[in-house]
Amino acid sequence: MILILKNGATDDQIDHVIQKVESMGFQTHLSRGTFRTIIGMIGDESLTTEQQLQSIPGVQQVVPVLPPYKLASREAHPESSVIDVSGVKIGGGNLAMIAGPCSVEDRDRMMRIGESVVKSGANLFRGGAYKPRTSPYAFQGLGEAGLKILREVGDAFGVPVVTEITDPRNVELVAEYSDMLQVGARNMQNFVLLTEVGKTERPVLLKRGMAATIQDLLMSAEYVLSQGNPNVVLCERGIKSFDPSTRNLYDVAAVPAVQGLTHLPIIVDPSHATGRPDLIPPCAMAGLAAGADGVHIEVHDCPEEAKSDGAQALLPEQYNEIVGKMAAMADLLGKTISPLPNSKTNNTPPTEALA
Repeated sequence: MILILKNGATDDQIDHVIQKVESMGFQTHLSRGTFRTIIGMIGDESLTTEQQLQSIPGVQQVVPVLPPYKLASREAHPESSVIDVSGVKIGGGNLAMIAGPCSVEDRDRMMRIGESVVKSGANLFRGGAYKPRTSPYAFQGLGEAGLKILREVGDAFGVPVVTEITDPRNVELVAEYSDMLQVGARNMQNFVLLTEVGKTERPVLLKRGMAATIQDLLMSAEYVLSQGNPNVVLCERGIKSFDPSTRNLYDVAAVPAVQGLTHLPIIVDPSHATGRPDLIPPCAMAGLAAGADGVHIEVHDCPEEAKSDGAQALLPEQYNEIVGKMAAMADLLGKTISPLPNSKTNNTPPTEALA
């Protein structure tokens, strides 16, 4: 259930409500919005009644929560959440532009790619140091050495970095080097991993599983939220289909559907959704038009030499061009590409096509 507190409820009243509810055997999650303060209750609802909860001083309304994803639901948090990734905001009209290669490769190449995408307008740099691959013989990532390179690139260009976490045993290590933890499609229902990630303070980028429903995605987000980490960003990256024309089926309708159900931001990943560089720009624009809070695009300066997924990467000059179009669309939609923490400008036009 959700307890909506009265306007002007004091800190003492809020503390009293929390203590009272927890004494009944419930877990509580406090959410302070601009206009309302809300306390989420998790536990056996037979332990109390709405009337009993309504009688607690400071409580204005008791709302039973029907969706199983109680903390992720809009009933629990009517206002859209804004997630802060080391100064870069996602949600509430702030757009994330995540770009970089599929895998972390050699330092010089990562520096070149990082510099180019940041100049073009990216506000988060991505690269996988640990890669969950379908084949055990495929490139599995550089591990901690890759994390160090990724951190070096982020520090060099003043951009937060996001990388994938694949093993619960490595959560602390990956969190040490990154600003945001990505849980990939293959691990969306790795509940042990989700629980461990939820115990960190790092924002989490949670990708939709390849055969997952929207409710499956929100229930996975619930695992992270239930551990006390409220900083979750969802990602639509395509689901399995019978049609071989694209790598996956790009479910752009999932964006507004998810936004009607949850307060969490959702971005799109047209690179994994389509697997085709010619389709990435129009599908990126379609995602923004549908209301996405950002776009995740793979970029590599020589796709034929990429350690993984080179065929779906844009060249730096192609990324530069699409960011310009996305910035124009953002302005049309009344949104803004979130600036880097040390940047003084918003929606800065991208540079001329990079050499």
